[in-house]
Amino acid sequence: MTAFSTLTQLPASQLANLAELGYQAMTPIQAAALPAILAGRDVRAQAKTGSGKTAAFGLGVLQQIDATQYRTQSLVLCPTRELADQVSNELRRLARFTANIKILTLCGGQPMNVQRDSLQHAPHIVVGTPGRILDHLKRENLNLDNIATLVLDEADRMLEMGFRDDIDAIIRYTPEQRQTLLFSATWPQDIANISSRVQRDPLAVATDDAAELPAIEQTFYEASNREKLSLLIGLLSQQQPASCVVFCNTKRECDDIADALTDSQISAVALHGDLEQRDRDQVLICFANGSSRVLVATDVAARGLDIKELEMVVNYQLSFDPEVHVHRIGRTARAGQEGKAVSFVAADEMVRAHALEDYLQMKLNWQPSAELKSQKPKPMPAAMATLCIDGGRKAKMRPGDILGALTGDAGLAGEQVGKIALTQTHAYVAIRVDVARQALKQLLQGKIKGKTCRARLLK
Repeated sequence: MTAFSTLTQLPASQLANLAELGYQAMTPIQAAALPAILAGRDVRAQAKTGSGKTAAFGLGVLQQIDATQYRTQSLVLCPTRELADQVSNELRRLARFTANIKILTLCGGQPMNVQRDSLQHAPHIVVGTPGRILDHLKRENLNLDNIATLVLDEADRMLEMGFRDDIDAIIRYTPEQRQTLLFSATWPQDIANISSRVQRDPLAVATDDAAELPAIEQTFYEASNREKLSLLIGLLSQQQPASCVVFCNTKRECDDIADALTDSQISAVALHGDLEQRDRDQVLICFANGSSRVLVATDVAARGLDIKELEMVVNYQLSFDPEVHVHRIGRTARAGQEGKAVSFVAADEMVRAHALEDYLQMKLNWQPSAELKSQKPKPMPAAMATLCIDGGRKAKMRPGDILGALTGDAGLAGEQVGKIALTQTHAYVAIRVDVARQALKQLLQGKIKGKTCRARLLK
């Protein structure tokens, strides 16, 4: 294990900040890429979500920022708003070692005029999705003439989502003399082509070999498509995971399975591309804070999902791509933790199972499904509920203000309050289910920061 303190380019204040954040030793991708990134070299890296890649490029981005110059000096492109928000939050944590670095997130699903107003005072770092970034460039709201570092995060997923032309157009707005960092979970030919076009003599780094799978207990069940739902309910009833992601290949299946689980008193929500952005935000927040125990999602919708302690992943269908399978199940074994992955495989999916066996270079662990079939359904309620409060970052709301109101006038104990998440316009608070209605009632009768508030119970 290599310590961050070996990176002599990092100032003492940043090393102290990293220690405070609990970052002692570098992950493999950080150890392999950071020295070159901090030296200003272009890097192309194959790294999955959860590997520490955001800190790998984030520390390099921040090292290049001159906080006294109020101009946009770095751009990070992400495939989804969820990932862009996650990256922005991590950059803000990493930027605590210094003052006055402005980081702005620009994604679809938010009013253009609000973002335009925020751009009146140029942020040092912009994180966003290609479509919205290009919109601002065409309207001349955003200037990239002074970009020192360009980051393409999860570039493979951006290509899958049809952003190729937008990415090329955005790059034309940036100076030729820049550092370009390209991160991708997989490395198809299209990514190699982009790298050769936009990077100069990049250092190639790959740390995600199949042989390096984390400690994941994988189990496979042969099941017809008609049997899968009852087997899933049996599995969840038997295992009772605190949190579980079920991967499906279509949006319709996500809704149908989430509804069936809910009907069986298993706390579940669906996540797919047809949801409005606000609904997507609420689904992810409710799952992350324990208000929903099962998230049923497509691969694209779950990209960038960052749940620290995910107990189980279920493949309702096998992925067509063995690499995607590895990325799916890798979400359940973060930071050295052990995880469980279960796959249901129909007869017409056996070709994918054989391809996966070849890719993993291991015999798949097939188990009979009789035990799951005989398992009586058991409820799987959530431990938390979520309060949605009108007023977020835009209203200068802070988590401490909300916690103070709940543990003060509302009379809750600190341990009855869970995660508090802020968006621009709302605050979402996890509350123990048994006291959620009491908390809502007290909140509506009281005040936060001296003002009455509007709130409702989501789940």
